[in-house]
Formats: sequence, structure tokens, C-alpha cells
Amino acid sequence: MTVPALTLMTATADAQPKAALGWHPAVALAVLAVWLAVPGNVSLWMAVWDHTAALGMRAWWVMLAWAVALVGVNLAVLALLAAGPVRRPLGLVFIILVAIPSYFMLAYGVVIDGAMVTNVLETDLRESADLLAPALGVVVVGGVLLPGWLWWRLPWRPWPWRRALAWRAAFAVGGLVLAGLALWLTFADLASLMRNDRGLRYRINPYNTIYGVVHYAAGRLPAAGASTPLLPVGADVQPLPAAPRADEAPLVLLVVGETARAANVSLGGYPRPTMPRLAALQARGELVYFAQTTSCGTDTATSVPCLFSPDGRDARTPPQRQENLLDVWQRAGLAVTWLDNQSGCKGVCNRVPTRRTDRLGLPDLCRGDECWDEVLLRELPSSLAALDPARRRVGTVAVLHMMGSHGPAYYKRTPPAFKPFRPECTNNQLQACDRQAIVNAYDNTLYYTDHVLAELVEWLRARPGPTALWYVSDHGESLGEGGVYLHGMPYALAPREQTHVPMLVWANDAMRERLGLSWECLQRRAVKPASHDDVFHTLLGVWDIRTHAYRSERDLLRTCRS
Repeated sequence: MTVPALTLMTATADAQPKAALGWHPAVALAVLAVWLAVPGNVSLWMAVWDHTAALGMRAWWVMLAWAVALVGVNLAVLALLAAGPVRRPLGLVFIILVAIPSYFMLAYGVVIDGAMVTNVLETDLRESADLLAPALGVVVVGGVLLPGWLWWRLPWRPWPWRRALAWRAAFAVGGLVLAGLALWLTFADLASLMRNDRGLRYRINPYNTIYGVVHYAAGRLPAAGASTPLLPVGADVQPLPAAPRADEAPLVLLVVGETARAANVSLGGYPRPTMPRLAALQARGELVYFAQTTSCGTDTATSVPCLFSPDGRDARTPPQRQENLLDVWQRAGLAVTWLDNQSGCKGVCNRVPTRRTDRLGLPDLCRGDECWDEVLLRELPSSLAALDPARRRVGTVAVLHMMGSHGPAYYKRTPPAFKPFRPECTNNQLQACDRQAIVNAYDNTLYYTDHVLAELVEWLRARPGPTALWYVSDHGESLGEGGVYLHGMPYALAPREQTHVPMLVWANDAMRERLGLSWECLQRRAVKPASHDDVFHTLLGVWDIRTHAYRSERDLLRTCRS
């Protein structure tokens, strides 16, 4: 036998064991389907167990049946989509989509829906950094890198395309039949659970995240198209008259808070003095607190555009696709500016002069690209001075977007001099802290917000002419109640802590006289329900702006004006 022939035989012999050791694609897909369904959905199985544990052995049967159903669905999806060159990258994407969301659902008690995906995608890097923790690194290594590497390096046994097509069709049909049978056997339990906990659907990885991304894209991509014009709001507005003298022109500050929940605000009865300076103004009758205010949403990306929209939560047109309150103010001739100490205005301020604080680098107020909220007071005078003098003669509105109580690193939001409640949690993994320490850190952020707002009031008090301050938080926060932290829950499922927000107004005597406003009447009105939906119309009424977009029944001041 010649050497070339011997070499060929040896190579052939070596190739055959390797092919025999390769994974059958059907087996590989089945293993991945089980991985995605079982360890990839720990949060789901924990929630199901919480609801069914009282059923005894039947609880195990229900969980087994649902796990089988989810494996069946995964088999069908993978059989239809994971073919040819798409197989490896698609499997890797699915591994990521179960591991990372599972971590956040387990760590903070949240669920994944369209609002949560929006919250994630529209949060800047400085805020996202607060969510990084050693436990997340463990999840990335053990839940993404290791299984992802194994999946990518998995040897596949080659098979003819006709056989592959037959196997995929059999797996798709078989998976759906398996899922249908498992759900049918536990339908009564399924119906009961879904009625009692509608949030379960947002725990099914990876489909909750896929749904959230599709929901986000459906709402944002049409608005981003250059061919999609903004729908006008208040196109019938007439310009307002200028004041006789520049020092008689009104000035209104609209302060948009961040993550302040009404449950911890002392103005509304919370026993801790979280807002002592504002409480003193309230006691003297200078400040009105709206104690029953609800938000548009449970995250900034939803609430801020909604807050400035004429339609509020009832909007059929996404706020990003139409003009907003700032556009109407400018059309009426007012000078308008936006000062941002947050992750941006979510498109609301795109057409007005805007100043961001994340690049100021002021050594006494900033640490890297994050500044404490007093920076807004520091930057306010120069921002106002830069506005058109002719417009300022008509009136000025400045919107101040605070960092407020943004979590989970609450301790970072307050300077050392504003931490009366101790010990405070200094770990961004909130579940690792004692709950009282979490509350202490959060209450310190409200104490600091009180200081910033009170300083703004004193600054306005010293200015000539009519002045007013309106403050409202964008959404609330969960601090561990029921195992839930942070915010962003689906609105229909969100606890009151995430939707009940503080709102207040201060006005000097000149502004009250200009409005013909009975302060005592407004104090009586403030104990009744209010919402973000009222802000657009109330702040049009403050300027006596007349437009078809204005709804008088939503104006919180209307019944108290002479």
C-alpha cells in the first residue's frame, strides 16, 4: 500500500468518529429548549409556586405541566427559526434574553414589558451603571458566556436538507401539540392564576422581552421617520401681550421630579420630616400640596411625554408624534427653556433651548458626569438670561428636570450634608441591604429635594413681578414592598407606591393677584384627586392661553379663580 493511500485511509477513519460524536440537531434544539424553559425562567416558576403552593402535590403537577408547555413552545420556535447559518446566533440571542432579564426580575422583583424595555433603552450610561453589581457578573458568566460558548462550539452532525426539513416540521408540530396538551390538562389552574396575577405573562422568558422590544419599536419607529410630521397642538393660539415693564413679566418654574413617591413625603402625612422646609411653607399657607396625585406611567420615558401632552393617558396618538405644552407656550410668545439634570427630556424639549448638566464638571456639585440637583439652581440665572428679551417681556417658563430620587443608588443622589436618616444603604443591590437602610437612603433624597425646591422658592421670592413654582414627580418607586424594587411595572399591575406621586404649587402675592386666585379655595381643591393629565391644561390656564386643546375641566385652578 502506498503512503498516499495510507494517509487517505487514516484521514477517513479520523473523520468518521468526529461525525459520529456530533450532536444530532434535533437533540441540540431540545436541550436548548429545556435550558431556556427551566433555568431561564426561575422568576416565573417562583411566582407560580407562590400562587400554587397551597395546592400541595398538585402544585408540582401544575409547574411540571407548564414547564413542559414552555419547552414545547420553545421547540416549535427553534425548529422554525434556528436553521442553517442562523442557528448559532439565534440560540445565543435567546440565551442572553433569558439570562439577563431573569437576573433583574429576581433581583428587583420587576417584570419585563414594553414600558420596561423603553425604560432600559432610553436610560443613559450613568444611570445604567448603578444597576451593575457582582451578582450580574456571575449571571453573565454562568448564564450567558458559558452556555453561549458551549452552544456556539457544539459540533453538529450533518444531515441532508430534506431530512432537516422533515425534522423541523415534526418538532414544530410536536412542540405545539405538547404545549397545547399540557395547558389543556391544567387549564383551570391557568385561568385562575392569570386572573389573580396578570403579571405572570410578563415573566415568560424570552417572549416577554421580545414582546417588549416589538412594542417599543412599534411606538417609536414611526415617530422617528423624517416623512412623519408632528401633529400640531394649539395651532389656534394667539400671541400673548407683553408686560408694560420687563420686571412685571411673569416667571414660572416647572420642576419635574424623579422617582419621588408620595408615600414618603411628609407634606402628605408621612411621619418622618422628609420635607421640613416645604412643610414650613405649607404651615404658613404659602404652599399647596395635592395629596392625591397619580402619574401617567411608572417610568420616565412614559410619564414625561405624557405629562406635557394634552391627552394624558387617554392619548390615541403617541406623545412623541405630536407637539406638546412647550410648543404651545412658544407659539403664545413665551420664552421657554429646559434644564436637564437627568437622562434627557424624552423628546419633549427638542424644539426649545436646552441645557444639560452632565458635562459641566463643577467640582462642588458634580462627580464625573453626574451632578447634584443644586446645579439646576446654579445654572438657572444664566439660562434665563440667554433667552430672547422680547419673549421674556411676555413671560418666561423654565422646566427643571431633576435627578431626584433615582435608584437603585439612592445614596449617590445626596451630598454628605443632606443625610439626616442613617444608616443608609450604600449598595446598588438593594436586596442585600436591610430594608430600613434602603428607606433611610431614599428618604435622604426627598430631604435634599426639599432643600432644592425651598431654595428655588426663596430665589423666586426675591425676584420682582409675578412668580410661581410647580413641582410634580414623574412616577413613584417601590422600596421592597412585596419583594418589588424600583419602578417600571405595567401600569395595570403597578403598586400604588409607583403611581402615587407628590405635586405642589407655590406662588407669590403678585402671581395670585394676577390670576385672581383664591388660595384657600385651592387648598380645599388639593385634597381631591388630581393627575398628570391635569398639568397641561392647568399650566395653559396659568397664562390665560386660549386654544381648542385646552380643557377647562382639567384645569386645577379654574374653579378657584375669580
